[in-house]
Amino acid sequence: MKGSSFLENVSSGNVQMRTQDTQPRRIDSVSDDRFLTVGTESFAGIHLLLDLWDASGLDDADLIERALRDSIKIAGASLLHIHLHHFTPSGGISGIAVLAESHISIHTWPERGYAAIDLFMCGDTHPELAVPVLKNAFGSSRAEVTNFQRGKVS
Repeated sequence: MKGSSFLENVSSGNVQMRTQDTQPRRIDSVSDDRFLTVGTESFAGIHLLLDLWDASGLDDADLIERALRDSIKIAGASLLHIHLHHFTPSGGISGIAVLAESHISIHTWPERGYAAIDLFMCGDTHPELAVPVLKNAFGSSRAEVTNFQRGKVS
């Protein structure tokens, strides 16, 4: 992997969080099956859908891998495997980082400056912390986040 870590810029304050959806949350407990309890709610994990616009480097597999690795690290997850596929002639890349706690997937459209990223994690992880890392890594001027609680127990 070439280049420096994107975590350096995040920790120095160069990235701003866009919405309260991306703010770190308190986890009250994690059960043996990795379900979370936050307040009175119990669920399998957090699934963030992240749309990045006006992004660059979306055809650079090394950059994407470095961004995924840094995202995994800051979220407190455990990487099992990364697979990236480079499409031609568009240069787009689709890939997945398989985690012990679930996954991060990415699909890029370099010709449109757009990336669709899914971050799904269970257990004592914080996928919301990966949002500014990814936004910074691709120089995105606009990030939209949708936050779901998967496997919510009624």
